[in-house]
This record gives sequence, C-alpha cells and structure tokens, in this order.
Amino acid sequence: MPDTLLARPQDLGRAPAPAGPPGRRTRALALPEARWAALSTLAFLAALAVQLPGGPAWAYGPLYALAYLSGGWEPARDALRLLRERTLDVDLLMVVAALGAAAVGQVLDGALLIVIFATSGALEALATARTADSVRGLLDLAPATACRLAADGREETVPTAELAVGDTVLVRPGERIGADGRVLDGLSEADQSSVTGEPLPAAKRPGDEVFAGTLNGAGALRVRVERGAADSVIARIVAMVEEAAATKAPTQLFIEKVEQRYAAGLVVATLALLAVPLALGSDLTPALLRAMTFMIVASPCAVVLATMPPLLSAVANAGRHGVLVKSAVVMERLGQVDAVALDKTGTLTEGTPRLTDIRPLAAGPARAVLSPDALLALAAAVEHPSEHPLARALVEAARARGLALAPASGFASTPGVGVRAVVDGAVTEVGAPPRAGVGGRAAGAPTWGPDGARAEPDATVAELEAAGRTVVVVRRGGVVVGVLGLADRPREQAAAAVAALAALTARPPALLSGDNPRATARLAAEVGLTDARGGLLPQEKAAAVRELASAGHRVLFVGDGVNDAPALAAAHTGVAMGRAGSDLALETADAVIVRDELASVPAVVALSRRARRLVVQNLVIAGVFITVLVTWDLIGDLPLPLGVAGHEGSTVIVGLNGLRLLRERAWQRAAQGGRSRADGTARRATAG
Repeated sequence: MPDTLLARPQDLGRAPAPAGPPGRRTRALALPEARWAALSTLAFLAALAVQLPGGPAWAYGPLYALAYLSGGWEPARDALRLLRERTLDVDLLMVVAALGAAAVGQVLDGALLIVIFATSGALEALATARTADSVRGLLDLAPATACRLAADGREETVPTAELAVGDTVLVRPGERIGADGRVLDGLSEADQSSVTGEPLPAAKRPGDEVFAGTLNGAGALRVRVERGAADSVIARIVAMVEEAAATKAPTQLFIEKVEQRYAAGLVVATLALLAVPLALGSDLTPALLRAMTFMIVASPCAVVLATMPPLLSAVANAGRHGVLVKSAVVMERLGQVDAVALDKTGTLTEGTPRLTDIRPLAAGPARAVLSPDALLALAAAVEHPSEHPLARALVEAARARGLALAPASGFASTPGVGVRAVVDGAVTEVGAPPRAGVGGRAAGAPTWGPDGARAEPDATVAELEAAGRTVVVVRRGGVVVGVLGLADRPREQAAAAVAALAALTARPPALLSGDNPRATARLAAEVGLTDARGGLLPQEKAAAVRELASAGHRVLFVGDGVNDAPALAAAHTGVAMGRAGSDLALETADAVIVRDELASVPAVVALSRRARRLVVQNLVIAGVFITVLVTWDLIGDLPLPLGVAGHEGSTVIVGLNGLRLLRERAWQRAAQGGRSRADGTARRATAG
C-alpha cells in the first residue's frame, strides 16, 4: 500500500505552459505497481488457459511462477525491509499466505491471491497519483515564461522562476499571469477559478491583487511582482498539501499503533489454527488452507487504509479552493470544533477604514457652512501627503467623488494629533478631536472656535463616536468647519459566515477585538453576534480563548494580525486570513484562507466533518468484512479465492470511498451545507 498520497511536485519555474486548464492525469500503466500487476494478471490468465484444458504442468508451472514473482516481489521486498526494522507489515502476511497455499499444492489459489493483492495495490497507487494530480496540476497552470519590463521600458522574456519581488511584468490579453503581484496599470478581468474557486472572472484594476497561473481577460495589465515563484499562492497550496501528506492524524496514529500488536496476534492465531487441528489428527492440507484463509481475511489492510484517504482528499480539495490546511491532523481537528471566536478588524471587516459621514458645521460668527464635497476636498487636500490609513481613506473618498484637490504647502504631521497644511492661504488642520472634553482645549491643541460655537461640534462628535465611528475634525483658521466619520466596513460574507458557524457549532461565535467596545458592539449587531468583547489586548484575547476551552469547548479562532497570534496559538485550531494576514499570524495558524473569503471557514469545517464521517464509515465497512469473513472461516468452510476476493474488495471499497472527497461536488456540498444550516437556524429563531 502507498505510504503517502502525494508525490513531490515539480519545480514551479520549470513547469510547462499549457494552452488551457490542466488536464494532466496519471495514466495507469505509468505506475510501476500497475505494470507489475498487469504482468502478474496476464501470466495468471495464461497459466489458467493452459491448466484448465488439462495442459502439462511444465507448461503452466512457469507461468504461475511468473505471476507469483511479478505480483509479489515488491510487497515482499518492502515487508522484509520493515521486518528488519522490527515492524510487522500486513503485506508480509499476504505473501506468506500465498506461498503457504502453493506449498500444499494450491498453486492456483495462491496465484489468485497474489494477482488480486497486486491489483488492489495498483488501484491504491493510481488513486494516490490522482490525488496528487488534483493539486499538483495547479503548478502546470503557471506559464514557463513572463514578459518583464526593464527600467527603460524594454520588454524581455524571462523564465517565471527568475522573477524577483519588485519586477514589473506585462500581461497581455488571454495570457496566464506569471507571478503573484499587484496591478500597477490597466483594466481587465481574471479567471481565478483554479486558485480561489470563484465561478466568475474577477475585475482587475490598479491596486488589485493577481495570482500566478490565473487567466487574464481582454485587457493588458502591468503587474508588480510581490512574491517569488516558490512563495506564490499555488506553490504554497502544493507545499502545504505535500506537508499535510507527510503527517498522520491521531486516528491514523492510533490505528498504526494497534496494527503492530494486531498483526503479531494474527500470526500467533494463525499458527494456533494450524497447530491445534494437526495435534488433533487433521490432515495438513485442509488445516493449512484454513489457517492461510484466516490470515488473509483477518488482515487489517482495509482498516489501515480507512483514515488517511478521506482526510488527505479533503486537504487537497480545500487547497484547490484557497484554504491551506497545514496537515491531516489539522483537517481532523477542524471537524471537532464546537465553539468559534472571531477577530474583528481584517477578519469580520475589510481591515481598511471607509468614509461614512460628512458633517459640515457652521464656522465663525458668520455661521458659513461648507458643502459636503467642499469639506471632503479640503480635508483630502491636507491629508494627501500623509500615509496614515485614515488619510488614504479620505483621499480615496474624494477621488471616488471626482473632487479636485487644491495644492497644499507647509505640510506637518503630529503623531496622535493630526496633520496641518496651508490650503488656499489658510492654515487647515485635520485630526482627532481634543480629548480634554470634546469641546475643551487639550495642551497645545487649537480651540474649537468662538465659545458660543462649541456645543455643535461636541454633539456631532459624541453622536458619531456613539455610533462606533472614528471621528476626524477639520479646522480652518483654528475654527471647526466640519466633522468626518470613518468606519471599517464588515465583509459582504460576514453575516452569512457567522450564521453558518453558529449552525455548525450550535452556539453563536464570540467576537474578540482590540478595537473600542462601541465599535465592536456596533459590528456585532450588524453581523448577528451577541457575545462581543472590545478593547482587548493580545494576551486578553488568548485568555478569552482559554476561558472557552476551560469550559470544555474545542475552540476555533479566526484572525489576521500580529495581535491575534497568541489567540491563534491558544486555540484548538487557528485559522488566519491570508491576504492581509501578518507573517506571524500565518505561521502560527493551522490553516490559511488565501482569499480572505469568510464563507470558506464554515465550508472547510463542514468538509472536515464529512471526512471524519467517511473515516467512521470506512472503519465500519472494514470491520464488517473482517468479522463476516473470519466467522465464516472459523465455523464454516470459506474457499480461499472467496476470502481473497472479500478481503481485497473491502480494501478497494474503503480506498475509493475516501477519495470521493476529491470531487468538486464535495466542496460545493460542504459550502451549501453550511448555508442550509444557517438558514434553518435563522428560520427557527424567527419562529421562536
């Protein structure tokens, strides 16, 4: 049986550039296991064709010998190697049983065992290779070369493996994108279904992220490379799935631990089943055949194969849809979670502030009021040189409205206070409201204006802050002319993902945020959460996760920032948002959501639960087959060929059952299952 489900992928830079989506599938005869099994089968059939009509032994004997040798030498070699390491493998039991049958003259039955055993191994190897193909095929999407733009504008064709971070590449219409990066110039759309699973092409404009191997649409794009070939999304998917294949889930480790003792007990039971009848006067041939049949049907091949195919198929399928599960252990643990805790900024929200409110105010004795556009243009003109996230939000909002920004001079920035510049001959300040009473005067801060005008700014600031906004005050000539409100918007999928997670775990998720409690409570109300805790330091987030765990819950924590790393480490399972996630969060997490699609979190939990159910199904199938066949052999007369067929048939059934999770429909069912559970929960809540 194959040791792992994935072979090592080829180097990304040397991958060929297919004209369309990859159709690469391992052919059966490309595998040595399949070739040896085919030779063994042909030799067996040829021997049978000579023997059945009454042909001479010298004619069919060598053919049977060829069937034994070609079908059994690899399992025997591997089993003997393990035996030297003091590990008893079930493959050795199969070979011994076949040789034992031949020793008592049942050459045909022994050859049949070898043929079916070799064919079963070939089918497992083919399933293994197809699993690897499903993920490794992503590498074939990446083009072998890319058009790099030199500093002087010259175009040069270079291997994608030679692209470095900071290079600029030109992607023409209909070409595959050569590297992960960000669009500098151009408008187009990209088919990202191979990486993210999105059914429709995604629009691409300056500032948008693109992925290596995705297909560009009708427009030309200039892209700045942000990740090397080895660090691209598709390379990380393959690397993590390969890493997952090298790990073993707790269920698998338990089975392997029991397998050694079981195999040793099986040898003892087989010897006893042979020795006792002989001691009681039985003939050697029937006693040996019964013992050999018992050894075959009681061997735990199907049990050994019950665990890893479902889990690794789930890992591979999740990887194709942009969820990097780092190991089979993690995939098994994801299905065990019964409580969820979520970070706010960058997880439930987009992570970038957006302008939400423009409140012009009367300024000075004349009580003149700017228009909303004029107020925003004034603030954006002052903030234009700043790199602060709030400044970028104001400038982007002004550009979105098509506002012209007046030139600013004398720009100065005071951390924690704000910025100032001269616009149209007047000193204009944009910053946080003074904290010595909203309308009061902080040390060194300008006054609000004439005393009689303080009440209106105070009330406006208080109103916006009560609504969870981040407030920015605009002053011109030392007088407040307006107040702006900004907020981090929830992701489009936030409410649906929260509902799906609540349905999967039978309890609503908790919101753990370092943001102020009012903003946290406002977001919680928007997405349907009742347990919202704001103003938490990183260690307090981790303590909240441990508090849930101490109550007996297996906690799933989802976050993205450096401050989330302690909570990710403390959780039973940690999931990081990959697009904007910090390096520390990505390293600490057990799984990564590449595209920051929150809907993928309940989907991968549902997929994990289905994989766990298939593991249980496989163990039941294997147990039933072993029990029935062993009972038949002990109390009845089970023919050796039928025992072989039953044993090897159960192994094939178990392997193929686990590989069902490789199909696209498995992911779709997991995603739809989360949504349907969420809808059912919502209906019950409404009815209640």
